[in-house]
Amino acid sequence: QVQLAESGGGLVQAGGSLRLSCVASGPTFDINRTAWFRQTPGKEREFVAAIAWRGGTLLYADFVKGRFTISRDNAKNAVYLQMNTLKPGDTADYFCAAGPAGRLPFLTRSYPHWGQGTQVTVSS
Repeated sequence: QVQLAESGGGLVQAGGSLRLSCVASGPTFDINRTAWFRQTPGKEREFVAAIAWRGGTLLYADFVKGRFTISRDNAKNAVYLQMNTLKPGDTADYFCAAGPAGRLPFLTRSYPHWGQGTQVTVSS
């Protein structure tokens, strides 16, 4: 079974930066896309960014364009989310998700594999 382990969350002041990591283990042969989602209490999980493992296609939610960068290291089965110019509105639990290509990348149901999440808190 594929396992995803996130790390890198924490508390940061507005305007600061954090780098989230997601490392996949197990039978990753069916994974061709990894994404980051975020969720706040009482709200649905929302798409943040996605990257294809082959081809490197990048996708971003409009609210993070120019501030967040998703990247990957295939040799390490790792995907990263560099978050700059953080705002209090970015406070959320951030989840790594992985799955095959060919599905709509911004939908949670497109990803069969999920991590446990890492908390990001941005203070004003």
